[in-house]
Amino acid sequence: MTPTAETPLRSTRFLLGCGTVAGLLFPVLSFGQAFTRSGFDLRRHAVSSLTLGDLGWLQVTAFVGTGVLAVAFAVGLWRALRPVRAGTTVPVLVGVYGVAMVGGGIFVPDPALGWPPGAPIGLPEQASTGTVLHTVCGAAAFLSLIAAGLLLARRFVGQGNRTWALYSAVSAAVAFVLTALPWSEGSASIRFAVGAVLISGWLVALSWQTRDDVAHR
Repeated sequence: MTPTAETPLRSTRFLLGCGTVAGLLFPVLSFGQAFTRSGFDLRRHAVSSLTLGDLGWLQVTAFVGTGVLAVAFAVGLWRALRPVRAGTTVPVLVGVYGVAMVGGGIFVPDPALGWPPGAPIGLPEQASTGTVLHTVCGAAAFLSLIAAGLLLARRFVGQGNRTWALYSAVSAAVAFVLTALPWSEGSASIRFAVGAVLISGWLVALSWQTRDDVAHR
């Protein structure tokens, strides 16, 4: 391989590697705080609520940093997957996820359920604009990666890669069941936390898979 051809390959692999960091950054920072910040209870408080309080900037960093890295990953996917099946749609969906995560860090939810310490014990009578936009960004983030997982599962089936097809399809389906179907409000925090781990793990796996594919072309 000539130096001229090797330079774009290196930049593509670097961008694809951003998917690994994006997939690890959010759960590591989120759960690191969830189990160490005094007064926070994952059974009652959503991970998003960690954006509030004295150390809220850490969770804002988790959202925004993950989003920026995911957008970079989407650019790498655009280079790596096109022009074959799902090569355009999947990178766009991952890019939507990244933008939505940045939005999730910019727009934060209202203090509620006793978090942060000193906040009202109940829920606000009316949700603020920040809460509404944060919820919209969260839904967009989950649904975009769920759709990407299903589309890639179809692509992997066409390639005869049944293991990856099954992994993508199951991850997307379970994340959908946990986050999109109607459940009791009491389990929402845990369900969304598990869903976040699932899609983050899938993002890491996809990053490794695509980097390996590009390296062996």
